[in-house]
Amino acid sequence: MQISFQSQPAIQLHPDDHVAIALMPLAKGRALSVGKTSLRLAADITAGHKIALVGVEAGAPVRRYGQIIGFATRPILPGEHVHSHNLAVRDFDRNYEYATELRPIDYLPAAERRTFQGYRRADGRAGTRNYIALISSVNCSASTVRYIAERFRGEALQAYPNVDGVLPLTHKTGCATKTSGYEIDMLRRTLAGFARHPNIAAFILVGLGCETNQIMDLVEGTRLFEKDGSLPPILTLQDVGGIAKTVEKGVEMVAAMLPNANDVRREPLPLSELTVALQCGGSDAFSGITANPALGWAVDELVRHGGTGVLSETPELYGAEHLLTRRAVSREVGEKLIERIRWWEDYTARNGFVIDNNPAPGNKAGGLTTIYEKSLGAAAKGGTMPLAAVYQYAEPITEKGMVIMDTPGYDPVSATGQVAGGANLIVFTTGRGSCFGFKPAPSIKVATNTPMYQHMLSDMDVNAGVILEGTPLESVGRDIFERMIAVASGEKSKSEAQGVGEEEFNPWVIGATM
Repeated sequence: MQISFQSQPAIQLHPDDHVAIALMPLAKGRALSVGKTSLRLAADITAGHKIALVGVEAGAPVRRYGQIIGFATRPILPGEHVHSHNLAVRDFDRNYEYATELRPIDYLPAAERRTFQGYRRADGRAGTRNYIALISSVNCSASTVRYIAERFRGEALQAYPNVDGVLPLTHKTGCATKTSGYEIDMLRRTLAGFARHPNIAAFILVGLGCETNQIMDLVEGTRLFEKDGSLPPILTLQDVGGIAKTVEKGVEMVAAMLPNANDVRREPLPLSELTVALQCGGSDAFSGITANPALGWAVDELVRHGGTGVLSETPELYGAEHLLTRRAVSREVGEKLIERIRWWEDYTARNGFVIDNNPAPGNKAGGLTTIYEKSLGAAAKGGTMPLAAVYQYAEPITEKGMVIMDTPGYDPVSATGQVAGGANLIVFTTGRGSCFGFKPAPSIKVATNTPMYQHMLSDMDVNAGVILEGTPLESVGRDIFERMIAVASGEKSKSEAQGVGEEEFNPWVIGATM
């Protein structure tokens, strides 16, 4: 339902909700009317935090968005502040249903579908950027990769205006693990995903030589061969003769690649070939009211054009997964999501965690109390279209529409998996002010509230906080959609303009380090 935020000190988001959300700081003792409810505040309430509208008994569920966000740990009276001191998670029956709430996709006619200015690759895929990548197989070759890339900074690329840069992709793993199995397969799948990425014009694999993640195993295991069946460009320090010799050899190889990489030109490509990674970080209580549903509107519009939105961060869907299974295109797809949820329950238990270790302190300061509350807001990024597929981490994304990739909630690790899967653009919502970029996929930042947007203007691309000031959600969703097209076509996002994005490449280390 459409909610009017103008001139209201607090709002109730759904008729079944037990809480209202403060839109401004409210003082103890203030008389307040929210809908048909009148009360007096029993405590000072910070903007974004929850106010009890009704009395709730100890152990009873508390609802926001019309959904359970937790259970009262003690009796809660009307007008009280509802937060970590009186609200906590416990397991409850989510009543999983499959494919019961499918919304037909109202695809736009071909004549009305938009395009963006992208790079058409030889394999037919569409890129939004044009990088040469240096990919380390192991941390032991990371410095060498960076030394090579540094030789192509600044004026070194002036003669190649169509090349966005020489990108060092380094990480902290690649050895001290099993030589086969789930962990190393995931790393190899991730590295191969970047090597094949449509935003990458050419790549070189750089290894030490004695690492567990042998380059030949990487190439053969992921079929990372050239078109003619030959090996891709490879450098190993122990074969070439150390760091200095490898750097010089690498510089020669990159120099030879630059003319071909520079020859590509942007051309009109259909939005059906845009794959957008959906991220949120540093969330606050307004994330699920402004930025996330506005991004969801933009994703719905992208899907109507035949494109793809990639929801992820599985631990931050926990407590909202039952809403997503109802939108699954089949029982099989819905059950795949629940299988991932069960895996996370086991994974966190084995490591002495509970999934409600998330929200983080910054999330809680912004008004989010439990993982259920955070997840219900985070899921709004995925819009309302059917759930077409569920993917493992860094798996190639082949289905169009709204899909989910299983990733951790930690943004760099999550985005690494999404981009490895083929996402060529990222839209990242934030309420606290996450400063995030990610090469080779440009990242658009969407602020949930106006004060933070104005305070961090050099980092935020879109202000969704204007929704709280009366701007229709659809209008902000349209702004995000248009910004997606502009950035995909070459306009720099604010993080990109500052050069942010090389340090965020972070493959998921899931197993033991030996």
